[in-house]
Amino acid sequence: MSPVACFEKPRARTASGARLAARRGRGLASGRLPDARHERTRPPAIDTRHEKEARPRIAASYYLNSAPLIWSFARGTRRAQVELLTDAAPARCAEMLARGAAEAALVPVIECQGIEGAAVVPGVCVGTREEVQSVVLVTRGAGLEGAQSVALDTTSRTSAALVRIIFREFLRREPEYVPAEPDVEAMLGRCDAALVIGDPAMTFARAGLRVYDLARLWREHTGLGFVFAVWMARDTAGAPARRVDFAAARDEGLARAEEIAAFYEGRLGRPRAGLLKYLRENICYELNEEMRAGMELYFALAHKHGLIPEPTRPRMLGP
Repeated sequence: MSPVACFEKPRARTASGARLAARRGRGLASGRLPDARHERTRPPAIDTRHEKEARPRIAASYYLNSAPLIWSFARGTRRAQVELLTDAAPARCAEMLARGAAEAALVPVIECQGIEGAAVVPGVCVGTREEVQSVVLVTRGAGLEGAQSVALDTTSRTSAALVRIIFREFLRREPEYVPAEPDVEAMLGRCDAALVIGDPAMTFARAGLRVYDLARLWREHTGLGFVFAVWMARDTAGAPARRVDFAAARDEGLARAEEIAAFYEGRLGRPRAGLLKYLRENICYELNEEMRAGMELYFALAHKHGLIPEPTRPRMLGP
């Protein structure tokens, strides 16, 4: 079961509800969220209902940092308004949006440059102004200047590209990059440094290791905050995702931060107070002018180093 699935309270199921759950696998009708492995392999569902009656499918990772953005859809007042799909990899959420398996998704920010027919939801993001804690480079005590190889957790292209920018633009060197599963011990067994993101970055044993916070490195060299993920939604006229109030959903989730921290305390094995501080102080959920400036500089540097084509200013979802 995905972490967010536990936000949901069990409900009595009718015969028709059971049939619906069987068709969807681990669907909302069963009180659990869809299994991303099935979501990746089945073709996009064709919704024959009138568009105004359709519930938009919304995809997001279930990492702690995204929990306040999806709490309203998983258990709050917007639970009946959407069909929530979750996955451990933010990059796969972007794939769902790109191939039409979702009408909106919380996507790694670098994906803003490549999904046609979708626009960025204004005012909401997953970012940080100073230090993020959950996107880190790890070594066995050595400085990054001496790293000859880096194991990359590739579940988010944004963080993988940021690592390359940090080495090329700020450290003026280019190590070898090796894709890897997010297992710090195994990663450092193969490489001099390791990129770890999301909940795994908050739970590995740090004894004897040196940990570099990527948002802190970015801030030190640019003076700006960093945006890791944004909501994107289909922006065609009448698209059901346009009616979703993502900012209000964020506000509802942040109002429940203590409840979210209490839930993740057991799952991550970290003190509740620290998780609450992470949600309230480390993560910035407002896409304001400072955060957008950091985002645009990131796109410019990603283009400079050949990581994306000519950057475009992301279109914002509007009336």
